[in-house]
Amino acid sequence: MNILNIALLQIAPCGSLEKNLEKGMDACRRAKEAGADIALFPETWSNGYNIYNRPADEWTAEAIPSDGDFVNAFGRLAQELEMSIGITLLEKWSGAPRNTLVLFDRFGNRKMIYAKVHTCDFGDERFLTPGDDFFVTDLDTACGKIKVGAMICYDREFPESARILMLKGAELILVPNACPMEINRLSQLRGRAYENMTAIATCNYPDTVPDCNGGSSVFDGVAYLPGLPGSRDTCILQADGSEGIFLAKLDLDQLRNYRQEEVHGNAYRRPKKYGILTECRIEEPFVREDYRG
Repeated sequence: MNILNIALLQIAPCGSLEKNLEKGMDACRRAKEAGADIALFPETWSNGYNIYNRPADEWTAEAIPSDGDFVNAFGRLAQELEMSIGITLLEKWSGAPRNTLVLFDRFGNRKMIYAKVHTCDFGDERFLTPGDDFFVTDLDTACGKIKVGAMICYDREFPESARILMLKGAELILVPNACPMEINRLSQLRGRAYENMTAIATCNYPDTVPDCNGGSSVFDGVAYLPGLPGSRDTCILQADGSEGIFLAKLDLDQLRNYRQEEVHGNAYRRPKKYGILTECRIEEPFVREDYRG
């Protein structure tokens, strides 16, 4: 078996950039000690997703550059630990900030900068700049290269997000998160993994953080195995609400063999029939005054 160890850093922020840096680096070291190949943070770890019930000009001022000291410290740590790190931040950007993930490989190389495409424009995230695209990168791990993509929190609620990543080759999708992971949101992740034959790893904040409840998870996307009657549960990890580092073991050989044989993903799609999906018109009952396009 070719096992990729994914550490979900379900930890609570400390109230300042400096303390979050210290705690985040300690969590990465603990993840490495547990055998992790990849460590993933919850959404906007740099400021702990602390945007609610605050003036927008106050929390947007906490944005930091994606090539600044905070992020670069995790790049150096990734090289030191020989472990990939997905660090999240409120990113300083021309105009409004972005909600961003920076992914480093185990050599400390910056492999991806992804900004959340589906910002929550019905809430405080209307003060953010949405990202423009979804990305997949070849991530060099101790298990060899794996194609990794990313989406962030609310991106999960749009099937197109994971579908695009699958079409770009993603075998694993990383999902930083900051909201309650209840049955319907977990079902979305399960569905995205199943329909795309793609593993999905989601890292949330623990239940000590307002409007969060832990429940970080990994779905391996493999619904059927030879010799097993019916389908299997694709959830290989679901954390409770407590703070901690939760490690999932993803069988890459099993996933890749499954993708070669099964009927989902891009095997039997009929994209010529899907033209309406690229149309931009919005009709009732879905018209919203705060939609930004």
